[in-house]
Amino acid sequence: MTTSTLSSAQASTNAPLFPAIADLSGRIGLAAIFFLAGVNKIQNYEGSAQYLTYGGLPEILLPLVIVFEIGGALALILGFQVRLTALAFASFSLVTAALFHNNLGDQIQFLMFFKNLAIAGGFLVVAAHGAGRLSLDKRNSI
Repeated sequence: MTTSTLSSAQASTNAPLFPAIADLSGRIGLAAIFFLAGVNKIQNYEGSAQYLTYGGLPEILLPLVIVFEIGGALALILGFQVRLTALAFASFSLVTAALFHNNLGDQIQFLMFFKNLAIAGGFLVVAAHGAGRLSLDKRNSI
């Protein structure tokens, strides 16, 4: 092992813990809303199917949405394929805002629309910077 290799290996093990914990906490925070939304859709399947048609989408998409929300949330938490998952969730958040929260004259829908924009922004940051040290993505790259 060369000196430069040893130095970079030591640097990765001696790196401050805060950024790694912040990355993991951020991924968990972003994932939580989608995991819970997916579980809620299972528990209230009929109502969720009706709401999907309200947005102009066929209710046959509901199982795919549930799998995406729960599976994507778990991928984020574990730190697996985080850049791709974050881009998918950013797109999903923007489409959801446009289809379901576009009545900006209604205060609740106004807030929901901009909440979705904020979530999309958070996912774009995750996509740009990756999963961080405490992730399967990082483990696979070593």
